[in-house]
Amino acid sequence: MFTLQDLSATENFARVIGKVAKPGDNLVLTGELGAGKTTLTKGIAQGLGIQEMVKSPTYTIIQEYMSGRLPLYHMDVYRIETGAWDLGLDEYFEGEGLCVIEWGKQLQEALPLDYLELVIEKDPVNQNKRELTLRAFGRQAEAFKDSIKKGWEQQNV
Repeated sequence: MFTLQDLSATENFARVIGKVAKPGDNLVLTGELGAGKTTLTKGIAQGLGIQEMVKSPTYTIIQEYMSGRLPLYHMDVYRIETGAWDLGLDEYFEGEGLCVIEWGKQLQEALPLDYLELVIEKDPVNQNKRELTLRAFGRQAEAFKDSIKKGWEQQNV
């Protein structure tokens, strides 16, 4: 578990994710509305070297950013109730970029077999503080998790 005291720490953590991500990594962001899923994605994009403005793809479902070290496929599947298989998301999950999936648990069986879930919890007292938990599902996700931990520790020595 990681405790991030403020928005700056959250953005720094997210940049570490972008810096250590490898092709084919899948990151599911889980947390209530306003927990910081899109803020994390913006920081991840910065860590990948993407200069474009990142915004939530709530209505478009998928936003692609191709200008960084790796492509970033930012997905917001909050509105998907059925038919996730018909969207062709597996092509992204198995592609050469990093998939960041907000509300990914909505996909259920359409989730990739190998993914890292990042659970974000807001502190009830301090609105800027976050608790993050990483849960790996699969070998590549485990390596991704280890790289994030190592990168965060190195940054905060």
